[in-house]
Amino acid sequence: MNLFNDKFVNVLNKDGEANYYGIIMTTSEANTYYNLLLKNINWKNDEALYHGRHIVTKRKVAWYGDQGFLYTYSNTTKQALPWTNELIDLKRKTELITNSQFNSCLLNLYHDGNEGMTWHSDDEKSLGKNTVIASLSFGAERKFSFKHRRTRQTISLLLENGSLLVMRGNTQSNWLHSLPLSSKINHPRINLTFRTIIDEPIHDTKLT
Repeated sequence: MNLFNDKFVNVLNKDGEANYYGIIMTTSEANTYYNLLLKNINWKNDEALYHGRHIVTKRKVAWYGDQGFLYTYSNTTKQALPWTNELIDLKRKTELITNSQFNSCLLNLYHDGNEGMTWHSDDEKSLGKNTVIASLSFGAERKFSFKHRRTRQTISLLLENGSLLVMRGNTQSNWLHSLPLSSKINHPRINLTFRTIIDEPIHDTKLT
């Protein structure tokens, strides 16, 4: 736990930076943000095209940003919604701690441990190379794992309520990451990943 401390630990031993700052706010603050996010975010079930099949996940997602940025992953495209007040607060807090600037945020809502994320990397073209992604966690504590693309080495940590993990450098090129399933987790988790889209925003009313 590194409450109100700007020190961090790089959990990766090579070929990337995954800096874990630990808990960056009080439990009361974290729980307040959790409830606001649960209530005010425009949550929708995620969709993906996988081997020609249209899949709708139990996990819910939302995409927000400075402008109407389009973000494509899993062969589907989302258009960013305007920031909510709590997202602006959390973005500023995260930027101050990480000394980075972000223009967008992808949010995930996992209802319990039966929902997770398989191995992947956030290496979409719109994020650029060696991007910085800041991940805030609220609610249930969940295991988060990294796997090296070449050596297959795995490294895991526990993401706590109100904690911050920042992936930098060539992490996305050399490592995959996942949120493993767990039958022991009975409570929701909300995850915010602040990002920087480098493409020009496209405003398309058909996507709003």
